[in-house]
Amino acid sequence: MAATKRDYYEVLGIGRSATQDEVAKAYRKLAMKYHPDSNRDDKDAVERFKEAAEAYEILSDQTKRARYDQFGHAGVDGGRAGGFQDASDIFEAFGDAFSGTIFEDFFGGRSRNRVRKGADVRCDVTLELEEAASGTRKQVSLTKHGKCGTCNGNGAEPGSEPQVCQKCRGRGQVVQSTGILRVQTTCPHCRGSGRTISKPCRKCDGSGMLPSEFVLEVAIPAGVDDGMRVRLPGEGQASPDGGPPGDAYCFIHVRPHKIFRREGSDLIILAPLSYSQVALGSKLEIPTLEGRYTLDIPAGTQSGEIFKLRGRGVPDPRNGLRGDLLVQTFIEVPKKLNGRQAELLRELAELEQTHVTPHRKSFLERMWDNLRSDSESDSPKTNKE
Repeated sequence: MAATKRDYYEVLGIGRSATQDEVAKAYRKLAMKYHPDSNRDDKDAVERFKEAAEAYEILSDQTKRARYDQFGHAGVDGGRAGGFQDASDIFEAFGDAFSGTIFEDFFGGRSRNRVRKGADVRCDVTLELEEAASGTRKQVSLTKHGKCGTCNGNGAEPGSEPQVCQKCRGRGQVVQSTGILRVQTTCPHCRGSGRTISKPCRKCDGSGMLPSEFVLEVAIPAGVDDGMRVRLPGEGQASPDGGPPGDAYCFIHVRPHKIFRREGSDLIILAPLSYSQVALGSKLEIPTLEGRYTLDIPAGTQSGEIFKLRGRGVPDPRNGLRGDLLVQTFIEVPKKLNGRQAELLRELAELEQTHVTPHRKSFLERMWDNLRSDSESDSPKTNKE
């Protein structure tokens, strides 16, 4: 590198008003261009790579950048990137600039172990339709793994300690290089934990965790439907390496109702009516989730007609808006009629000039008629002179 250092803004190809995102973006571009793995026979590229890292070190730090803007190179002692041995050392210091990009895999990933979130767990709860509609609180039980009391969660038999994994040196990750491609994978020796245990705890078999039953109270929001689930943040399994715990998901099951049928936020009920009720009109008491409701059935109502009661359905759990209660009518035809009912209906049929099946005598009626006829024919006749 030249004896006289170039201006850091010039090195990165940005203006002095560049944002921190623009600084990082410019550095990633140059780091990719001049990385030694892709410029093995170009010594100048190595120097350019270090020069870009030095510029990024200063301009990515607000305090150092302010001193550099005021005093130039003298205000920041020229940075430290020139003291790094290779690209891996530079990535060790400035790996955050590559986080979440393709450069993260290209340069071998982060140097620090990434903590893992604990596993999620499932529980189930069964509700009546009324409970699902109004919301409720239910206690559920689930199995979670807690810290083993014998080894205090480290997985090692008391009197021994976990050791740093010699394969990955505690990183939990190993890097395999093929040309310019560097692939980072979980260490197969320690399975990503960065530690090995020579004497596993006999109580937990080296896992550091033991299963136990927990009881939680779940707040069920109004309007949940069958198959929905309620998330309980942080109530899942503990993280194996100190990360955040997982979540619990409570799956909802709603029992079928004897009267109501649910479609989304609407409820449907079938209302049987007699011919006289739909022909003459009537008042019908119907059940709702809030109690009884008197519905006016106007004269001339047709079978299958639907009456809508707004806002008497189930609330939508996303916005709280209630659906409707849909009352679907149908004419219920009686299977048996008494004599008077049959007589009146036949009179009505005559008025309507409607052809109906003629009345037929029953077996008993025919039998009694025959007995009476026989009795009359056998009685003695009196001759008149």
